[in-house]
Amino acid sequence: MTDTRATLSGKVCLVTGGTRGLGAGIADAAAREGATVIICGRTRPTDPAHDFMCCDVRKADEVARLVQDIVERHGRLDLVVNNAGGSPMVDAADASPRLSEAVIALNLLAPLHIATAANKIMQAQDGGGRIINIASVSGERPSPGTAAYGAAKAGLLNLTESLAMEWAPKVRVNAIVIGLVDMEGGEEHYGGAAARDRIAASIPLGRMARSEDVAALVLFLASPAADYLTGARIALHGGGERPHFLELAKERT
Repeated sequence: MTDTRATLSGKVCLVTGGTRGLGAGIADAAAREGATVIICGRTRPTDPAHDFMCCDVRKADEVARLVQDIVERHGRLDLVVNNAGGSPMVDAADASPRLSEAVIALNLLAPLHIATAANKIMQAQDGGGRIINIASVSGERPSPGTAAYGAAKAGLLNLTESLAMEWAPKVRVNAIVIGLVDMEGGEEHYGGAAARDRIAASIPLGRMARSEDVAALVLFLASPAADYLTGARIALHGGGERPHFLELAKERT
């Protein structure tokens, strides 16, 4: 019978953007399962919960040093979670070229840099390794207000599938396609508490995703139960977003 536990004891795990939000939840969950967890970011937090290494993941040279430092310190790298990402809301017509380039670099090029550096280590070690890309429904549908972000996340899904083919069988690469998230500061992001609650109620499962939902799926993908999964894009959206035309149709009846 397949062991469905994460069994991360003795494993070394890197979570980008692991100082807050979803990344912090993923890092905490991996640590509870026994992993040695490294988190990274451009600015050191006041009191990091895990081993912190400073790195701008958009820069390939810094990423190469980061992975090298991890291996020198811990001897291996077993699991990478490409979580760092995001974008401000701005119409594409109003976004500066500099902003668009920064958004694409963070959400597409950074995961590529991290994955490429990690793969070199994983291919050479016993047990290979696993890379999990945190994607978004914005990469599978129109993303008005965050067009560059949506395009980058769409690219990340294709990248996941391509790397899975190139790097098998030693390295498994999968993506989690996340829907709406009940995040820190969510009331402001979704237009107030009442609007947030209405949006959450429209989701088939009746709520937005929480950090523990994402962390649980990461642990599954890191477990022996997911040994035959690679190149997958797994939807974590509570059933999806209800098509708006259905509400318009109701109003006309």
